[in-house]
Amino acid sequence: MTNYNKILNLLGIARRAGKIISGEGIVLNAVKKGKVKFLLIASDAGAATTKKFINKTNYYQIPVNNKLTKSDISDAIGQSRTIVGITDNGFARKLNELNE
Repeated sequence: MTNYNKILNLLGIARRAGKIISGEGIVLNAVKKGKVKFLLIASDAGAATTKKFINKTNYYQIPVNNKLTKSDISDAIGQSRTIVGITDNGFARKLNELNE
């Protein structure tokens, strides 16, 4: 199994465990409050959205994955989303390992 598939599986598990938040406004506020430990941005997200979140994650030193597509993220969590924040340290640590 590739790291790409492992990331998708782990994302689904995190969703079922209630350790993710999604939606631009909600995730942006959580990033500012320090609640997001890892961020997934769809590779086919809009340029302005991607730039905004990349700048925020650089400022708050949050690891990011922007290799997944909208459809991959949506299939993994069962909702149509472009931005997903992981709020749990354990999931974030494992995703960060798989991200490299």
